[in-house]
Amino acid sequence: MDMINQRMLNQGFLKVERYHSLCQRQVKAQLPRRESERRNHSLARHADILAAVETRLSLLNMTFMKYVDSSLCCFIPGKVIDEIYRVLRYVNSTRAPQRAHEVLQELRDISSMAMEYFDEKIVPILKKRLPGADLSGRLIGSAPVAGPSTSLTTMSLLAKNTPSRSEMTKVQQQVKVNGASMTVLRRENQEVRVKQLEQQKQLQDQEQKLLEQTQVIGEQNARLAELEHKLRELMDSAVGGGARPAVAASTTAASSTTGSSAVATTSSAAVATATSAVGSPPLKRTRKSSDLPRQSKRLRSKK
Repeated sequence: MDMINQRMLNQGFLKVERYHSLCQRQVKAQLPRRESERRNHSLARHADILAAVETRLSLLNMTFMKYVDSSLCCFIPGKVIDEIYRVLRYVNSTRAPQRAHEVLQELRDISSMAMEYFDEKIVPILKKRLPGADLSGRLIGSAPVAGPSTSLTTMSLLAKNTPSRSEMTKVQQQVKVNGASMTVLRRENQEVRVKQLEQQKQLQDQEQKLLEQTQVIGEQNARLAELEHKLRELMDSAVGGGARPAVAASTTAASSTTGSSAVATTSSAAVATATSAVGSPPLKRTRKSSDLPRQSKRLRSKK
């Protein structure tokens, strides 16, 4: 039963890797080639989740598969395999999945706990069982005598410790994945730098426009001040010119009133002298003379 369970766990991890690679191929085939268009695509979140699962699988492979290939243990965390299957099925079944950190929270927690436990508790035990452990102890303790037997044993141990082809292919795949991720990050950094330069240029243009506007506003304020000064001068001159003709008109009116009063006094004096010289009989004449102004008024009204 122990051997059967070990085989099932190892095969399960390999099947999960194959299923993940198949899902990733399907999603990449539907995505556009340009990275700028991929961000706005409907499958952008699918690609992000699959990329995060790929990194998690590579970490698990680096921690466990070294000892699995040397037949010292099996892929112990079976719950991690179930969680990876759940995430992949969720990605395939939903058109608009949630964000990557929300979907992969459980997987990250479980896988990190499993790797930490394996490195702290199980790896020290397995290192003692490795064939290179006896060789290192012998070399540290005492130097062996040169001979055919010792050379054969060292060659056999080195042959056992050399990595297999599967490990080499996996390492090469990991190197390729890391190189692709590095190229993507470099392109993103270049895009960010270009955007920063564009923003700096826009800020410089805006500062120049602000300086020009402040200069124009200053010139307009100076012109307004000059116009206000001219208007004040015109108002002062208009007020001074209007006061002088008013004084002249008042003087002419006063002179006309004095002249009329003098004429009236002279006419009344002449009438008094006439009445005194003639006596009582020319009363009728005085009446006629008193009637004269009335006739003159009528004539004036007729005119």
